[in-house]
Amino acid sequence: MKLSDDEYDEKSNKILAIIIGIVCGLFTAYASSVDLDASCIFIAILIANILALKVDGIHHISTMASFLITFILLGFQSFTFSSIITIVICMIGAIIDEIGNDNDKIYKKSKVLEYFFDYRFALKVVILLLVFIGLLNILSFVYFLCFEIAYEIARILFEKYIL
Repeated sequence: MKLSDDEYDEKSNKILAIIIGIVCGLFTAYASSVDLDASCIFIAILIANILALKVDGIHHISTMASFLITFILLGFQSFTFSSIITIVICMIGAIIDEIGNDNDKIYKKSKVLEYFFDYRFALKVVILLLVFIGLLNILSFVYFLCFEIAYEIARILFEKYIL
């Protein structure tokens, strides 16, 4: 999704941003359809982005549409009360990240806060806490860290080689 955002925001390449976003939506929907933890995390991120008003381009809308359509077609997990609680808790962490990310008021307060929100640590901390209390599997945390590392690699590649 980082490459889609950067293509849209930095290079104004809407077509490529949409294509990359759709691919992201397809893979995310697949992961969500086969794993309840992934489903909880990605649904929470989706809702948080909508609530934080971060869905700000056609690439986001096409990504969301490809995710939802594919998720429905592949079949989604049966949600339990604890998975709904997990979604809500992850959503709160993701909203905190979205509000803090790229927020100059917060960044000016402290370098620690800038680092924390630049790398969106709120949701990482929330997911780790959910592992400790037994609502998520430890592998889900590991996979989420891999997802986040891929996001950061995309940022570095875009800034160094694509921009």
